Amino acid sequence: MVADVLVQGVLLGGLYGLFALGQSLMFGVMRLTNTAHGDFIMLAAFGAIAGLMLVGASPSATAGIALVLLPVSFAVGWALQRFVLNGTVGRDPMPSLVVTFGLAIVIQNLLLELFSADPRSIETAGFNTRSVEFFGAMTVGALPLLILLIAVAATAALQWLFSGTSIGRSFRAVSDDPEVAELMGLHAGRVYALATGIAFLVVAIAGVLQAMRTTVAPSDGPLLLLFSFEAVIIGGMGSFWGTLAGAMLLGVAQQVGFRFDPGWGIWFGHLVFLAVLVLRPQGLFPKTR
Repeated sequence: MVADVLVQGVLLGGLYGLFALGQSLMFGVMRLTNTAHGDFIMLAAFGAIAGLMLVGASPSATAGIALVLLPVSFAVGWALQRFVLNGTVGRDPMPSLVVTFGLAIVIQNLLLELFSADPRSIETAGFNTRSVEFFGAMTVGALPLLILLIAVAATAALQWLFSGTSIGRSFRAVSDDPEVAELMGLHAGRVYALATGIAFLVVAIAGVLQAMRTTVAPSDGPLLLLFSFEAVIIGGMGSFWGTLAGAMLLGVAQQVGFRFDPGWGIWFGHLVFLAVLVLRPQGLFPKTR
């Protein structure tokens, strides 16, 4: 029983990690909290659903739509940061919170107008119900396992990008001191736009996988934002591996709650979040320079 709770919690944490990685990247580079983050995940999910409605649902079509969605999401994130959010970046967090809150309202209402409030999902030809057996003693869902592997790969890729490439050095430079970075030849606004474009690549992946895993509705965005925000805070803001670890801890806490009562799962996750805020407000694995 304990092993099952841990495994299911880690698998759920993989999904929460994908929700949170984009938020972690944006905060790590720009100190910007995107309150429309969950709604952009829903926008990506419904974008994939709309594409499949046009071309027909099949595993190959889903893969094709997801591949098309990636550059579109990057372009949306780049343009959003370059022409909207760059004007809100600064010491005062209020302008970015107000602007992204307004974007969240616009996205929710747009999705409601286009798709109604009915929950929808991406057809997986039964893949979401398949399972994989380990050592003849434990069975886990194939789709949650795939999501976990993608989350680990995305975390490793972002950590490598941030720590081992010239792009990552430019991210760290504008994050530490944008004025000095500009004196050294970097254009902070363009670097911010590139970071948000990359964050939206993860948003697109998270949206498609969420719609494959379960039904989605236009009003789901705030809950996904809450999960991603809690995972980032628990793990430590700006830390990618910390974000994934925080997401897994959140997933395990929710699974423990679900074992006691189906209505307690989300509440147990909130309790862990509050405990971390009180006992270690910098997070369990904060980013170090």
